[in-house]
Amino acid sequence: MNRLYHFPLSPFCRKVRLTLAEKRIEVELVEERFWEQNPDFLRRNPAGKVPVLRVDGRFMSESQAICEWLEESVPTPPLMPRDLEGRYEVRRLCAWFDGKFHEEVTSKLVYERLKIGGRVPEAKNIKFGSQRIKFHLDYMAWLLDQRRWLAGDNLTLADFAAAAHISALDYVSDVDWNRHAVLKDWYAKIKSRPAFRGILSDQIPGQSPARHYSDLDF
Repeated sequence: MNRLYHFPLSPFCRKVRLTLAEKRIEVELVEERFWEQNPDFLRRNPAGKVPVLRVDGRFMSESQAICEWLEESVPTPPLMPRDLEGRYEVRRLCAWFDGKFHEEVTSKLVYERLKIGGRVPEAKNIKFGSQRIKFHLDYMAWLLDQRRWLAGDNLTLADFAAAAHISALDYVSDVDWNRHAVLKDWYAKIKSRPAFRGILSDQIPGQSPARHYSDLDF
């Protein structure tokens, strides 16, 4: 059985989970409290980060590398365009969400509110994240005003990368769904996919999700 070492609200883990589910690859989920730096986990990934995917006794790390490996090993349904420019745009947006968006928003809101890693929430971080998310939502809406999906006419890994972060933020009710109708429509399409069911069933002990979190008609 394939095994994914993950943390439920990690957007990087969620991106891999969505890719696995979309490609109908069965996997056993093993929750890993990565911040504890367990020696067994460090042997699987010396970087001490999740996700880590075990396939045929091989351990793979780094969410983007894992997702592109899955795309190449199980190409149907495709999550990367065939054309060179299209693949560039998908990778650019994945880097945007896993880099800039994560640094300015996800880490400042989700990680602070849930006290991940035993951190003490700092009001200045939450305030900064609450301000910056507006810019990012506006940018996503701008993209979606021109395209059916974030990177083009078809669903791609860029949409899963974005939805992984947005869904984690939605768990703690940090997304203003009234800001852009086009963004809400995009997320509703993503949210209704069978691949998203596992994400919507996540529960964090001591922190219930927002009331609308699993509602497809939010």
